[in-house]
Amino acid sequence: MKPTKDLPQYHPQTIAVKLSPVGERSVRMAHPWLFSNSIKKLNKTPNAGDIAVIFDHRDNRVMGVGLMDPDSAIRIKMVHFGSGAALDGSFFRQKIETAQALRAHFHQSSTSAYRLIFGENDGMPGLIVDRYNDVLVMKVYALMWAPYLALIRALLIEVTHCRAIVFRAGRQFAKGAKEFPWLDGMVIHGDLINETVHFTEHGVNFSANLIQGHKTGFFLDHRANRKRVGQLAKGRSVLDVFSYAGGFSVHSLVSGAQNVTSIDISEKALLQAKANAQLNQHSGQHQTICGDAFVLMKEMIQTNQQFGLVVIDPPSFAKSAAEQERAIKKYEEIAALGAQLVGPGGWLVLASCSSRVNSEDFYQANNQGFEKSKTRYTLKETHGHDADHPIGFPEGAYLKCGYYKKIGQ
Repeated sequence: MKPTKDLPQYHPQTIAVKLSPVGERSVRMAHPWLFSNSIKKLNKTPNAGDIAVIFDHRDNRVMGVGLMDPDSAIRIKMVHFGSGAALDGSFFRQKIETAQALRAHFHQSSTSAYRLIFGENDGMPGLIVDRYNDVLVMKVYALMWAPYLALIRALLIEVTHCRAIVFRAGRQFAKGAKEFPWLDGMVIHGDLINETVHFTEHGVNFSANLIQGHKTGFFLDHRANRKRVGQLAKGRSVLDVFSYAGGFSVHSLVSGAQNVTSIDISEKALLQAKANAQLNQHSGQHQTICGDAFVLMKEMIQTNQQFGLVVIDPPSFAKSAAEQERAIKKYEEIAALGAQLVGPGGWLVLASCSSRVNSEDFYQANNQGFEKSKTRYTLKETHGHDADHPIGFPEGAYLKCGYYKKIGQ
């Protein structure tokens, strides 16, 4: 495979690594993250993308292979466990082919957009690839991938036969790769005449802006929850808070909701929500309100507005461990507000995408919110990621979604 001309030539070095007992235990458990305090010895000064070979301190047996990410708190991100491995085309091809095989059922379904590579959970930490019909969006979060992106692009083209690939740069990658020639939103393979593409999700029509949209253009992880919300929405009035491009709203309308109100702070997102609703046949009324969700929910409570189904799916409130306590308080507040907006016998769906807040803390925060609002709910269902988001380690299970049925008046 010929090197790509438009990228610099990288020459990653191989670094021998010895770990603390805690670090070795992490590798034996196939956990993909090694923090700086787990590293006891390196035989060279590392650069981003250097190959870390982990040696057992007792018998020098190779325990696994990772990539060095020296500017990150997670200094080594593991890509292979149990032995050594050459990080060449065959190695990464197998990763991509295995990931594609796990999602093969989507090709026979009424869904044409899904996550092809889910970072650590598919053995490629800090790298996401989403597929929208025949267009791939590759989002790179870690600078350590820079030496391998030309190879990975070529393999994605060969394995998936995609028409185009869009490159999206995560914040940390963009910060560290100031002279990297691929810029966020750049089409790095094929042609993309329109940056907004159309796709289907359980037979429902959507569009996503792959160049400028959040993440890779759409939040694919909530697909199963959107379908379930649609099932609950038939004949009801629905409030979709933090609606973004209207995923829950559109599924509700298509499934027979009487009316849907979408709330988001972004007017641009709400325009996309309206456009997505118009891609589908429905008889319900669709209203959008732009503004701060907390303020708007309080105003609705003051005017005694209630809905048969309220869905609240906020952005992540905890980007770091230091924000965990604040995030839990936010979830309590959301639960308290949402609880007061549900009519008798209605449903409240509360979601969290904060990996720093675990399931136990999230559901406890919801209960605290119900107590503060003096409302009573029964937790009927809990759901997480859809099948294209397999969970390979505890922190990978970031998505929580609880379905609550209101008790009494």
